Amino acid sequence: MEPPQLSVTVLGAGQEVGRSCCVLKYRGKTVVCDAGVHPAHHGIASLPFIDELDWSTVDVLLITHFHLDHAAGLTYIMEKTNFRDGKGKVYMTHATKAVYKFIMQDFLRMSSSSTEPLFTPLDFSLSFSSIVTVSAHQLISPCPGISFTPYHAGHVLGACMFLIDIAGLKVLYTGDYSREEDRHLVKAEMPNIRPDVLIVESTYGVQKHQDLSDREERFTSLVHAVVKRGGHVLLPAFALGRAQEILLILEDYWSRHPDLHSVPIYYVSSLAKKCMAVYQTYIHTMNSNIRNRFSQHDNPFVFKYITNLPQTRGAEKKVAEGPPCVVLASPGFMDNGSSRELLELWAPDPRNAVIVTGYSVEGTMARDIQNSPDEIVSVKGNTIQRRLTVEVISFSAHVDGEQNLDFIEQVKAQHIILMHGEAKAMGSLKARLEQKYAGNEEGIKIHMPWNTEMLNLTFRGDRIAKAIGLLADKNATPNTTLQGLLLSKDYTYTLLDPRDLGEFTGLSTSVVVQTQRVAISVGLELIRWHLEGMFGSVMDGIDANRVRTLRVMGSVDVKHTKEDELTLEWESSVTTDMIADSTLALILGIESSPASVKLTLSQQSHSHVHADQDDEELMQQIRYEGLAAFLESHFGYAEIYLPEDDAKDIKGDDGKDEPAIIVKVDDSVARVNLVDLTVSCSNDALKSRISSVVQTAITTISSLAEAYGLSDSSGGSKLNQDIAEARFIDEDGFKEEDEDDEEGMKVEE
Repeated sequence: MEPPQLSVTVLGAGQEVGRSCCVLKYRGKTVVCDAGVHPAHHGIASLPFIDELDWSTVDVLLITHFHLDHAAGLTYIMEKTNFRDGKGKVYMTHATKAVYKFIMQDFLRMSSSSTEPLFTPLDFSLSFSSIVTVSAHQLISPCPGISFTPYHAGHVLGACMFLIDIAGLKVLYTGDYSREEDRHLVKAEMPNIRPDVLIVESTYGVQKHQDLSDREERFTSLVHAVVKRGGHVLLPAFALGRAQEILLILEDYWSRHPDLHSVPIYYVSSLAKKCMAVYQTYIHTMNSNIRNRFSQHDNPFVFKYITNLPQTRGAEKKVAEGPPCVVLASPGFMDNGSSRELLELWAPDPRNAVIVTGYSVEGTMARDIQNSPDEIVSVKGNTIQRRLTVEVISFSAHVDGEQNLDFIEQVKAQHIILMHGEAKAMGSLKARLEQKYAGNEEGIKIHMPWNTEMLNLTFRGDRIAKAIGLLADKNATPNTTLQGLLLSKDYTYTLLDPRDLGEFTGLSTSVVVQTQRVAISVGLELIRWHLEGMFGSVMDGIDANRVRTLRVMGSVDVKHTKEDELTLEWESSVTTDMIADSTLALILGIESSPASVKLTLSQQSHSHVHADQDDEELMQQIRYEGLAAFLESHFGYAEIYLPEDDAKDIKGDDGKDEPAIIVKVDDSVARVNLVDLTVSCSNDALKSRISSVVQTAITTISSLAEAYGLSDSSGGSKLNQDIAEARFIDEDGFKEEDEDDEEGMKVEE
């Protein structure tokens, strides 16, 4: 049967940056990660390729963070598709939902002023109330067969990556993540579980970031130089995320340079003011630097040198015509809003500067102006001369090429899927990874799908089962074999001892005890002799009803219930049923067995042990003869030597007179010690050959109990409870009150 395949379809951010949306399907379960819009497009064109999916089949929809390119399409999907016809649930972290509310209100306001909005405020309110919040490291099981755990991703407040378990298959979806701790955020975590699939961003391809301290120094020096020459500095940034990091950098720099205290820093965003309360609420999710300052009653987000500029009519023009200043304005792509208006006002003056501090999507003004064009086109279509300085100093909280490669190496997933990156950057990262893993034994594969392209992935067949209960108490070592019941629930596997079934599963158990009556015409001792020959040692005792009982391989009881009748009794299972069948077949064939005839003949003069000797001696003699016959078939001559034989010239090298088998091949003589099975011979080649044959012979002539290492005891069953009340006898006979039942093995004519 073909193994189940994981289907991965990228509905957005496939060889592009924007409208992130990834669909995972496995064993009838569907998980969607992110639902963003493309910042360079408008209206329906900005959405992911939502027509490629029946949204009523979605079980879980996960949002990694509040940025528009990862979350702004969520309301449309929830309210304008058939998502509500299914049972799907939407999850994001507490901080993400808190900021997402303000982000989407601003998105609605901006959309209604430029194009036909994708949805109404009512649609947003309905969808927002259905979002379920989660915390980092919290294991969530929204439905049978699916569970997930959020991990800190850095990037922005509340951002997380999701480790998703779908029917036992593990997928790590990173979203946007940063492995570099900055002034307020922790760096992305490394999950301690190895996933089967890694879906990872590739925003910067193989490009390497400048050290953070060097970037900060370059940034603050440039800002300082511009305001000192009488210019204005425009810092286009989104209201939340990198904006807070830049404000912390500027606040710190201004506090250390008194000559700048007269130069105002403006933050043009009503949205930012609302969200500052959110940042203060979620201080505990930030790094130790912020937490320590806050614990000392020093709120890092209450700024001394930064002022929020109310967005009143003409506010941007008033600032633009005023003295030198620094303005951080949204949106970061400068396609509209305050940042676009200030750019158009300041573009003709060479004293001014615009510093692009984040990643810029292709097709936006933030990307176009990086080419330093002589002219720019205003929102109204007018041509404006561009003379202001353009600089790019990225504080984008995305991993660079080296950080991404290191993360991928540590995760060690079998399949690596690249998304959220332009084709060129993504292609360079894929080439580097393919070079790195060329010829790898683990079969690691790299994928960079286009939008709507479906990947069908197969995986290794091994799965992990957790041992619990009595099995977990065992001190297992590597390569130890554990036996128990394998339970499957929601595609996870558990191994437990059958005695734990009721406690851990709530299932009731029952035991089927089978009995079989057999008429016999031979003595019990002859039956015991045959059983020992087949199965090895047999326990001999009296059960609770004072019936003589032979226990075979610790599982099948042979009871002498009547003079001419035996009763076989056992707890039914695959193994014990086979033992019982073979025991029954052996007993039914005893009367016609040649071995039985041999034992019941009258005594004759020969070198073999007689039937009235101890059972153990008789069994030992049979083993000797079996080994001798095995050696004779290989080497042509093999004779048993017993100490009482008149053959003093064939003692061992150490002078001990012990039983042995003498093997002769041409002029060479070898001696196989029957006590420790060592071989002595002057011919090393013959000695080695005989040793090998002896080992093979031992395996062949051993009893079943010896071959399988089975003991004569097992725990917990009703039969064992009965037998615990019985008094077993030793091999020399019954206890005194039972001596009149049998008198040992009889010789029958």
